Amino acid sequence: MTPYELQGILAKTWDDHQLSRGERQALSTLFSGGKRLEPAMVRNAAFAHAREALGNSLEPARVLDWLEEVLKLSQPVAAAATLCEVHVSPGETCPRRIVSLLDQCRTHVDICVFTITDDRLASAILAAHARRVAVRIITDNEKAFDPGSDIQRLEKAGVPVRIDCTPFHMHHKFALFDKRLLLNGSYNWTRGAAESNEENFLITGDPRLLEPYTELFESLWKRFSGK
Repeated sequence: MTPYELQGILAKTWDDHQLSRGERQALSTLFSGGKRLEPAMVRNAAFAHAREALGNSLEPARVLDWLEEVLKLSQPVAAAATLCEVHVSPGETCPRRIVSLLDQCRTHVDICVFTITDDRLASAILAAHARRVAVRIITDNEKAFDPGSDIQRLEKAGVPVRIDCTPFHMHHKFALFDKRLLLNGSYNWTRGAAESNEENFLITGDPRLLEPYTELFESLWKRFSGK
């Protein structure tokens, strides 16, 4: 999306001099829905329109109220883009953080992991699915049917799952949350990783990393379609 296109969208929300509920929802979806909008572009477009509106309006207070609401709605974009966290195991930090990310999701979760055996993570995935979050999982065939694996439980609940049935391993461990946060590292989604193993993952909203991992997930999803 270009700055000009964004400014045009913002201008449409100013037609009645205030943000309606529908307009707030539409902007919230735009800002958090994986459009990879740079926070500076959102801010510049909003201020550009506000300056134009102030030049034509007799109600500057309404312009400022509109600007404040738009900037508040865009805050998740800025927060995600600047986020950078590192988590290590053993300990409860890693599973607790993954659960919190799943709990906070509103639209999409794409998970690409070797295995899932930690019931706490599986339950959080199921809860997201129940909230109508679009969850997709890619995993490895040698682990999907192991004793203790949660993959079949998730699939039976209606979560879309695709399995690497090649002679090789699907050994990635990454996830994408609402198309704006990336989790990636050595951490397996297992009790052993939480309680015993020396593991790690990082979380970032850097668009330079989100884009290639998003493309990777889509490529793997197509490759393991079974068609």
